[in-house]
Amino acid sequence: MIKRTLYFGNPAYLSKTNKQLVVRLPAVEKNDTLPESFKKEAAATIPIEDIGVVILDNQQIIITHALVAALLENNVALITCNDTHHPTGLMLPLDVHNIQHERFTIQINATIPQKKQFWQQTVIAKIINQALLLEYFGKEYLRLKKLSESVKSGDTENCEAKAALYYWAHIFPNSLHFSRNREGDPPNNLLNYGYAILRAMMARCLIGSGLLPTFGIHHSNKYNAYCLADDIMEPYRPYMDRIVLQIVQSGVNIEEMTTDIKKELLSVTSIDIIIDSEQSPLMVGMQRTTASLAKCFEGTSRKIVYPILE
Repeated sequence: MIKRTLYFGNPAYLSKTNKQLVVRLPAVEKNDTLPESFKKEAAATIPIEDIGVVILDNQQIIITHALVAALLENNVALITCNDTHHPTGLMLPLDVHNIQHERFTIQINATIPQKKQFWQQTVIAKIINQALLLEYFGKEYLRLKKLSESVKSGDTENCEAKAALYYWAHIFPNSLHFSRNREGDPPNNLLNYGYAILRAMMARCLIGSGLLPTFGIHHSNKYNAYCLADDIMEPYRPYMDRIVLQIVQSGVNIEEMTTDIKKELLSVTSIDIIIDSEQSPLMVGMQRTTASLAKCFEGTSRKIVYPILE
């Protein structure tokens, strides 16, 4: 089942009633000219079991503890944004999978050769998708395809960085003089926002597969609570890059993150992707990827299933 992504960018009261997320709007409730019957009917409800991601992007949103607890019980990724509208927090449940302790133990005890093999697969998939995205936009891509064939266990020759250098130099129009940097000029702001969404979705799927998002197979920054999510989302980044590039090509002002731009970026959750010749929404595909990773940690499979960009 496709889970819904909810974005709240205006003042709102969010609560829970009968397994439903209830949305009430202060602007309506405080309007004395409106009849009480209209105010009651203006409240929207969404089944909590249908929700996958909730984004809170307004400093005047009020949410009840009962709703927060219900969202977490349903493995909903709850994202909070700061006053500049950038995602700054991610809340996830602690207890979702029925053999969570066993999965955690296997994951933590994974050997270095295992992790290196998993990282090799991940880097290959990422570089292939970067090459396919360049091809999609009619740009030279063979260099990356060739580079993907030379990735060794653990990516000891750092093909990922070599690919990134070429990819970022060619993916956007030359007129942008683009340089990928979190603090850099637009469209870095769009990429930062989009990657934060991907990261939240991946962390949610990892937890749903009984894995800890903190312990990575490659990323290991002690200040990063989502190292594994950052690892496994790598082949998914080109999907967000494609959306960002399409926004750039549309000619809209990308200096400011408008509601329309955020809406475009959030559409990534429902786009169709291809894994092993099967089409599914990206959010479902991520769950397949994390489930396959869990099998790899257990030793019942040796292949992480990743999407191939179409």
